[in-house]
Amino acid sequence: MPVVEQSSAARLEAELRPAWARVTAGESRIASTLAVAVAIGLQTAVPERLTLSRSWVLPAIEAVLLVALVVANPVRITRSSPRLRVLSLSLVAVAALANTWSAAALVHQIVTGHHATERATPLLVTGASIWLTNVLVFALWFWELDRGGPADRAAGLRHDRPDFAFTQMTSPDLAPPDWEPGFVDYLFLGFTNATAFSPTDTLPLSPRAKALMVLQSVVALTTAALVIARAVNILQ
Repeated sequence: MPVVEQSSAARLEAELRPAWARVTAGESRIASTLAVAVAIGLQTAVPERLTLSRSWVLPAIEAVLLVALVVANPVRITRSSPRLRVLSLSLVAVAALANTWSAAALVHQIVTGHHATERATPLLVTGASIWLTNVLVFALWFWELDRGGPADRAAGLRHDRPDFAFTQMTSPDLAPPDWEPGFVDYLFLGFTNATAFSPTDTLPLSPRAKALMVLQSVVALTTAALVIARAVNILQ
C-alpha cells in the first residue's frame, strides 16, 4: 500500500475512535482546582485534635502543590512529565492522608467516649466535613489514576486499558461524539460510591481502582454510621 494511502487510512481510523480514545484538547483546569480548594477549606475547619499535625500544615502543603500544578497547566491539562506526575499524585496523597487520619481519629474518639459531653451539632458538622472531603479526595484519586491521568487521556494514551468503564464507553450511542470523561464524572463516581458503598453506573476494572473504591467505602461507612449514631444518642 502506498505511503499516502497508509497515512489516510491511519487518519480515518483515528477519526473513527471515540473522543475518549483519541487525542483531544485536554480537560479544563477549573473543576479539579475548585475541588482541591474546597477540600483544603474543609480540612482547615476540622478541629486540631483530629488532625495529624497543626490544622494548617497539610492544607498549606496541598495549596503549594496546587499552585505549582496550576502554573504548569493553567487553562487545560495537556502538559505531562514525571515531575508533574509526582506533584499531582503527592497532592492527592497528602489530602487523602490528612482526611483518613481525621476520620480515624474521630472514630477512635467516639468509640472511646471522648465525645461523651460534646453537643450533636458540632459533631455532625465535623463528620459531614470529613465525609465530603472523602468524596472529593477519592474523586481526585479516580481522576488522576484512570489511564494515567488527565494529560495522558488528552494524548489518547492507554485507551485500551481503562481503570473505569463509564456507561458512555460501553454504550457510545448514549453519548455525543465528543464525549470523554471529565472531573465531574469522577466526582459523581466518588459520591455514589460513598453513598451506595458499591459501583453504580461505572465499573472499576483494574485492581487499584477496586482497592480505592473499597477504601473510600470503608472511610465513608464508618464515619457516617458512628457519627450519626453518636449524634442520635446525644439528642436522646
